[in-house]
Amino acid sequence: MKSQFIKFTKKPFVRNVIILSTGTAAAQVVTMLLSPFITRIYGPEAFGLMGTFNTIISIIVPIVALTYPIAIVLPKHDSEAHGIIRLSIFITTIVAIFSGILLLFFHQKFLELFQLEEIASYLYLIPIIIFSAGILQVIEQWLIRTRQFSVSAKVTFVQALIINSGKVGVGLFSPVASILIIFSACTQGLKAFLLLIFTRNTKARLPSVIFRKSTSSKGLAKKYKDFPLFRAPQSIVNSISEGIPVLMLSSFFGAASVGFYSIGRSVLNVPTQLIGKSVGDVFYPKISTVANSGESVSKMLLKATLILIGIGILPFGFVILFGPFLFSLVYGSEWLLAGEYARWIALWSFSSFILQPVVRTLPVIMAQRFHLVYTIFSLLIRISMLAIGYFWFSSDIIAISLFGASSGLLNLILIIITLILCRRFDRLNRVR
Repeated sequence: MKSQFIKFTKKPFVRNVIILSTGTAAAQVVTMLLSPFITRIYGPEAFGLMGTFNTIISIIVPIVALTYPIAIVLPKHDSEAHGIIRLSIFITTIVAIFSGILLLFFHQKFLELFQLEEIASYLYLIPIIIFSAGILQVIEQWLIRTRQFSVSAKVTFVQALIINSGKVGVGLFSPVASILIIFSACTQGLKAFLLLIFTRNTKARLPSVIFRKSTSSKGLAKKYKDFPLFRAPQSIVNSISEGIPVLMLSSFFGAASVGFYSIGRSVLNVPTQLIGKSVGDVFYPKISTVANSGESVSKMLLKATLILIGIGILPFGFVILFGPFLFSLVYGSEWLLAGEYARWIALWSFSSFILQPVVRTLPVIMAQRFHLVYTIFSLLIRISMLAIGYFWFSSDIIAISLFGASSGLLNLILIIITLILCRRFDRLNRVR
């Protein structure tokens, strides 16, 4: 039994998942250890303002390079991947400059339209965040392609240590929402900088691939046009879907409600960041190779999904059963309501946890158009559930429960449909 386990852990796929998960686990340990101090220092209102700022960033960041960086993993030859890197950095720079111009001329209109007066001065950080995020996406996808997972693991830990210890250290002297917002704004740039430092003496160092001669950017932009046409809009819609509870809760129930939601969501993201994302990042180049070689995509996807179900059912189930008690014990009695939120958010988070391989598979089987349509449909359902909770029941708990349950069901349906699409892809792949 022991020898079989050792043999299992030595498989390249498993070993890479373990490497990434170890770094993420160390980062999450730091986050979890310091979270009780951070929540007690700042309070729900400060977390609510940070949550609103992070929601705006989360909507913008995924499409800063029109999702072209995601395509870096797919080409068979590195020269083509190098071209996609240059294309991605060029687009990121243009988007950052354009966003700065928009903010310069339409800053007040943005504030009035989205009711963002409380974080008005921090919106000028957005162009810097956009550029940092684009560089980060390029580096991360290049490391995934080159399978430099140990570098990613180290940086994930160091970044978490710096950000969270900074929140505690500075918060002891100035426990205001602006500190949380500034540290959130630095997250993308700090990680990108650390990755550049940690890769400077490796074959994966970014400067060595940017200036090499490669396929023309225009040709690559056309070849991978599915990413800006379908994946970028899908990412925007998905980000809105992720952030809509924060914006609607803020409008309906106030900043404290956003704080309860934000802390619950961040805690429940731990398993996804710890294992789910690690599996997804290692799974992505593997499933691409499997598809190119004519092997069964559906079997690999099903296996990965079942493994994640087995891993995730215990931690998420524990929160569903004992959420209020756990949150009041760990974070203090004023966070009891966050535990009630977490019970329902756990349904959504669990389904998102097991969805990681599906999200990586859809571009490989050329189903990004479908993914966009389904994401729009899901957004409409989720908005409706939150609206019903407010207008019909005037209850934040009911709004969150309807949102969490519907989100979990929608993700489950997406998994089933993707498996069906994979079987169809396998049949067509065999015919070719």
